[in-house]
Amino acid sequence: MPYDAETLVVGCGNILFKDDGFGPTVIKKLEEYFEDREMPDETMFIDAGTGATHFIFSLPDEKWKKIIVVDVVEFNAEPGTVKIFSPHDIPKGTYENVHTWPVEEPLHDLAENAEVIVVGCKPEEISAPDVDMGLTKPVQDAIPEAVNIILKEIGVL
Repeated sequence: MPYDAETLVVGCGNILFKDDGFGPTVIKKLEEYFEDREMPDETMFIDAGTGATHFIFSLPDEKWKKIIVVDVVEFNAEPGTVKIFSPHDIPKGTYENVHTWPVEEPLHDLAENAEVIVVGCKPEEISAPDVDMGLTKPVQDAIPEAVNIILKEIGVL
């Protein structure tokens, strides 16, 4: 299994569609943070793009103890608001990938054997299907908060 760690931090989204690139951008910032620091044992950062639902979440490993999903989530808040969700308290029907495949169900299944949280950011704009790269200002400004939440979750802060 290529994702052979107890803690996975999985950035979901597509950088081609504005704020949908939040998850991969946070993963990049985390990797930069650890360029000159020691990574916590048994932790992996994964830029899953849009394939997490099918290529990661549907292939669980008994070694996984904690999965932190980083993505945009539609919820009642101002754009750029960051919130921690359990897979069970994500607003129904608001967490889908760009192909409108629900993501909650695979996360519910994973939560049966591992701790699963979603670090969600309220998007301002998702441009799919039109390509428009770059995060909006509120979502870009939310990256440090998301990084700090994740660093706390993995025991670094």
